[in-house]
Amino acid sequence: MKDEIIISIRNLEKNFGDNVVLAGIDLDICRGETLVVMGRSGCGKSVLLKNITGLIKPDRGQILFKGDNVTTFTREELFKMRMSFGMLFQGSALFDSMSVGENVALPLVKHTDLTDDEIEKRVIEKLDLVGLADVTEKHPAELSGGMKKRVALARAVVMDPEVVLYDEPTTGLDPVMAGVINRLILNLQKNLDITSIVVTHDIQSAYMVGDCIAMLHDGRIIFQGNPEQVQRTENETIKIFINGGSYAGEGMQRE
Repeated sequence: MKDEIIISIRNLEKNFGDNVVLAGIDLDICRGETLVVMGRSGCGKSVLLKNITGLIKPDRGQILFKGDNVTTFTREELFKMRMSFGMLFQGSALFDSMSVGENVALPLVKHTDLTDDEIEKRVIEKLDLVGLADVTEKHPAELSGGMKKRVALARAVVMDPEVVLYDEPTTGLDPVMAGVINRLILNLQKNLDITSIVVTHDIQSAYMVGDCIAMLHDGRIIFQGNPEQVQRTENETIKIFINGGSYAGEGMQRE
């Protein structure tokens, strides 16, 4: 039910010394939707994800997951909550010494009591969702960048999470493979009823996968709306971002 709020963030602040990264974030994320958080490199998008999962503790504010305040959780409560989350890391974060099958199986081995046969079945099922059911015995070094992303995506959903976090899912990929990853994000959201939070500075990816797009700038959310509203906005900061610095004198002028 898309009107049901699964994550609610209120007045979230995080500083590192004198560096103000998050200066009062307010966001609501509804069950089953894909929220895209856009912004320039280094603006705090990944820090926001780490706060949501409790990897970083905020200085102020609240993060509610299904009504419970994550910022007050004990270590054990955080571990339990994270079972509801999957994560696609920017660099895929596969273990080179493990096969593809072993990489995808790892969360199941560590956190469930499933039998070996049950784990193998689940691994093949998730690899099949990303079109790679035939590479279980290969190692990451034998895979292309796009294939590594797809294996990492299979691992992110192998525990059947309620929420999947994507940290720059198309970075380093050519346009064709970026399109493949974007379509997989959409398909997984639809087929597995996943709530997705996608952090990116790839505006085409944001338009393709986002139900809602939030713009993070100077530590605050300065805009939130659907892709059509983003494209029609008169906000000068957003125009500069989505047009690559072609507004307000930004960027290089051709002589």
